[in-house]
Amino acid sequence: MYDSIVLGSGIVGVSTAYWLARSGHKVLVIDRQQNTGMEASYANGGQIAVSHAEPWATTAAPLKVLKWLLQTDAPLLFRPRADIHQWRWLTSWLLQCSPGKVRHNTAELVRLASYSRRTLQQVRAEHKLDYRHKTRGILHFYRTRDEFDAARKTADFMRQYGCNRVEMNKEQALNLEPALRWIGHDIVGATYTEDDESGDACLYTRELADVCRDMGVEFALDTHIMELTKEGNRVNVRVNGDFGNSCITAQHIITCLGVWSAPMLRSLGIYLNIYPAKGYSVTIPVEYPDCAPQVSLTDDEHKLQYSRLGDELRVAGTAELSGYSRELNARRCDMITEQTRRLFPEIGGFDKARFWTGLRPSTPSNLPYIRKTEFDNLWLNTGHGTLGWTLGCGSGKYLADLICHGEASEFNKYPLARL
Repeated sequence: MYDSIVLGSGIVGVSTAYWLARSGHKVLVIDRQQNTGMEASYANGGQIAVSHAEPWATTAAPLKVLKWLLQTDAPLLFRPRADIHQWRWLTSWLLQCSPGKVRHNTAELVRLASYSRRTLQQVRAEHKLDYRHKTRGILHFYRTRDEFDAARKTADFMRQYGCNRVEMNKEQALNLEPALRWIGHDIVGATYTEDDESGDACLYTRELADVCRDMGVEFALDTHIMELTKEGNRVNVRVNGDFGNSCITAQHIITCLGVWSAPMLRSLGIYLNIYPAKGYSVTIPVEYPDCAPQVSLTDDEHKLQYSRLGDELRVAGTAELSGYSRELNARRCDMITEQTRRLFPEIGGFDKARFWTGLRPSTPSNLPYIRKTEFDNLWLNTGHGTLGWTLGCGSGKYLADLICHGEASEFNKYPLARL
């Protein structure tokens, strides 16, 4: 019998398995995909960004969303559906837009993100992982005075919780990243977080999975989780794959299924307020390296992130609240490509661009669920939204500490998402 079964092999699931194995657990990881990191971890924006650990729900957000409703190329695209879960999520999201909620959610996200970044650095150093990472910080740049002033207030608040996000004028930003010269005339200011990083989340997940295998963790890939069933106050997992059509169980079952966590758990009477936010990315081969950025960038006006991953540039962003479809929207792909071409017209490789879309498991507050359920052996580590790469490693350690020690002493008490 396994001590722990982890459902899902993305960055959160593999990190959870790693920390449980370090504590001596016999661990099994189950995933329907044929390799690890194939869902939301596969081609995300690449940023490990404490500076980006702020909720979508802000005091200004409702008006922005209303303005974007009629724009097909808006950063956030909301398509109303006859879906009670979508409307429940939206109602809860609006309730998170009060000043007090925004301050609370931002503070907790920054704390968890900072903890996770330190944890990631520890794992990387110990196992000498190489996942096309860069430790050159993240630069947010702004084209309007209003956006820059709002960012300065957020940066002031984040600094109270240990995020060293500093202000820069246009000249400082261009000196830090000369590749921005093509839009230098548009930039009014920037913020820079030197401690932030970037890297390939999928490659990290697979390298960490190899470390897990060396530690004795078993992976049942290409194995479908059919349902979770009750037996008294415990939960079993019915699977179809390497185990045949059978039920398996463990002392601890951890749900790290991203957007699929909510529908999987409803049959148990557990209702998570998680809704898929479809995000897009384009990966462009860099043919002229000196023309591409070395510092990871965030364009706040268009909600796009740029990360240099070896000889490629990963550009990701936008969000669609439109259900579980992963169909690529050609207009949004074109929008991301054109914005990238405006910033970096000389990098080449646009004709070889690869497009991807993934479903990010978003909660109204942006705070994930990391806790035990009312069942004796069922735990949650899900709902990390657009911050899965930023929060994943620390979330895995946090939950493993809860399971193995009853508390996460290094992190104190994290007020988990319960919406």
